[in-house]
Amino acid sequence: MSKVRVEKVRELMKQEISDIILHDLKDPRIGFVTVTSVSCTEDLREAKIYVSVMGDEQSVRDTLAGLGHALGFVRREIGRRIRLRFTPEISFALDTSLEYSDRIRRILDTIHDEKDADAREESR
Repeated sequence: MSKVRVEKVRELMKQEISDIILHDLKDPRIGFVTVTSVSCTEDLREAKIYVSVMGDEQSVRDTLAGLGHALGFVRREIGRRIRLRFTPEISFALDTSLEYSDRIRRILDTIHDEKDADAREESR
């Protein structure tokens, strides 16, 4: 299958799943969720949806549990909204890349602040 087609389907799935979570899921466990990316197999039989969740660890666990409970509904809606030969089996995964990049930024800020403090101390 064409890589361009797979990329288009991934992007369309990302948009549609975001819309489904925002407008159609009524589970109170699901908090503030952002769909960050979708990865699919080349044959589009399986899709992993990466989500970022705002909140503490308990709200993250609750949100992932709510999304896991809604897998069948989300898959059915994807099959209805996107015309594919086979509706992919989907799973949700927590995207920790935002937290990782924030941690790297904080470390770099600390190094930068220490370097500035050393430079001011040397100039005295």
